[in-house]
Amino acid sequence: MDYHDILYTITGRVAFITLNRPDRLNAWTRRMAAEVHSAFREAAADQSVRVIILTGAGRGFCAGADMDELTDAPGPEISVPHDNQDAEKMVSVIMGTPADHELDPDNTFDARPDFRKRYTYLQAVPKPVIAAINGPAAGLGMIMTLYCDIRFASEKARFSTAFSRRGLIAEHGVSWMLPRIVGLSNAMDLLFSARLIDAREALSMGLVNRVIPEEKFMEEVWDYANMLATHVSPRSVAIMKKQVYEAQFQTLEEAAMAADKALLSSLSSMDFKEGVAHFLEKRRPEFTGS
Repeated sequence: MDYHDILYTITGRVAFITLNRPDRLNAWTRRMAAEVHSAFREAAADQSVRVIILTGAGRGFCAGADMDELTDAPGPEISVPHDNQDAEKMVSVIMGTPADHELDPDNTFDARPDFRKRYTYLQAVPKPVIAAINGPAAGLGMIMTLYCDIRFASEKARFSTAFSRRGLIAEHGVSWMLPRIVGLSNAMDLLFSARLIDAREALSMGLVNRVIPEEKFMEEVWDYANMLATHVSPRSVAIMKKQVYEAQFQTLEEAAMAADKALLSSLSSMDFKEGVAHFLEKRRPEFTGS
């Protein structure tokens, strides 16, 4: 696919999806949403890719929805939807995306419906997704970082939910995701106030995994991504990712039983055999993902 609002590149076994509207701080557009979705599908299907990095061009990650497109949204005359399905369809028209904007409409990844929606599809991608937050991330930009598996922030990163200051609400499942990352009280603070926080405060509340000096930012993000791409089993990571997200809906007993079943399958895998062999032979692993 030809991309306009993003860049899609591969270095080694790492795919980079770069939001590419630097003159607008990478403000989110309908076209960008479709292109990001397509790029994630491309990276998920590419067997040579083992890790995906989502970042922004220029000095920002994503300033949120493009205000020019927001001015085209329906005004007070919009009718109240009759049910959740109607609401989803109406939001899809406004956002310019299909009602079930799924990464995997045939459910090849065997993901529950929660992880096949407009932005939650990142959690169905069977590969690690790292948000490299190089600058401001607000509104939809911040939401996209939450659906990534790991978040690294430059010292220049800034965060705001933004919604309450636009007369909006906690959009696109952020009311479910944010408290699981930063805790209930911190989530209420960030949602109610929509205040701007810096990278250090984001780290203190667990919103990001690490804060990195600007001059070393992409180098350290790359080092971590490359380590995942070359030193760990892609089969293990894919299964672990699915375990962790599905466990949010399971009891401890259910999670433990699912783990037992997955463990038995792992013991007969080629990656398990390689994991033991490279350790005993004191050499670099050559995992195949099988």
